[in-house]
Amino acid sequence: MILIADSGSTKTDWRVMDASGVQEQVITAGINPQYLESSQIYTIFEGELLPNLKEKNPTAIYYYGAGCSSSEPNLRVEQALQKAFPNSTAHIDHDLLAAARALCGHQPGIACILGTGSNSCLYDGKNIIDNVPSLGFLIGDEGSGAYLGKMLVRAYLYRELPPELATSLKNTYNLTKESVLRSVYGSDMPSTYLATFAKFCYDKRKNPVIHAMIYESFSDFFERHVCKYEGFTELPVNFVGSIAYHFSDTLQQVAKKFGVRIGTIITSPSEGLILYHQELLAKIGEK
Repeated sequence: MILIADSGSTKTDWRVMDASGVQEQVITAGINPQYLESSQIYTIFEGELLPNLKEKNPTAIYYYGAGCSSSEPNLRVEQALQKAFPNSTAHIDHDLLAAARALCGHQPGIACILGTGSNSCLYDGKNIIDNVPSLGFLIGDEGSGAYLGKMLVRAYLYRELPPELATSLKNTYNLTKESVLRSVYGSDMPSTYLATFAKFCYDKRKNPVIHAMIYESFSDFFERHVCKYEGFTELPVNFVGSIAYHFSDTLQQVAKKFGVRIGTIITSPSEGLILYHQELLAKIGEK
């Protein structure tokens, strides 16, 4: 029995499974070890995960997470997992590998994440062979919910929105300069806060000003990420994440502008990961 985690900054999808399929699913808060210490991560496990696992003890944990791109943040997750599951072996990988496995399977392609944050890679069917770096919400994350939220809030505070949009935004979020600065510079998960404004953009997506923001956000992503990969006009470009899924019409428009062929767009890599690991379990005969 194994435990698979698909973790983003907004939520974490946990699946307990064996070779016969999924036995349990638990949703907890998002985890990003770039911003959270090991003790804070364990608090999430202790309060939201362990009580819902009904004393199931996985032999191995496969954790794919946002922010798990280097040894230091990975160690934070590993320490929290070891404390929560002392008899399990933990494997920590970047959520980008999860995206590539879920989107491309065993075929080459370009895999992209457009959710709270953004990332991309060139995948050869087995491994990630190229990755334009994701620089986080402060100087990167083009195309993401946080990037779009930053564009919207900045336009509001700089008085660049039409009056009807500005009034609607202010009333919806009780928005002030002080509340924005406090939430961005004084919270543990600023990107998650900024990404909450993506819902407003979705609700107002037919407004020309909002549509232009969405279009610009995706254009920035294609220009700075997708177009840097060799063969980007020949290979299928696949997307996972709520932003890609809910704004797929505009995403298709931008892809056409750059001569890109979009393959698959899904909200979550979980189902693809389940299939991937189920096949592995079947091969080793674990029950």
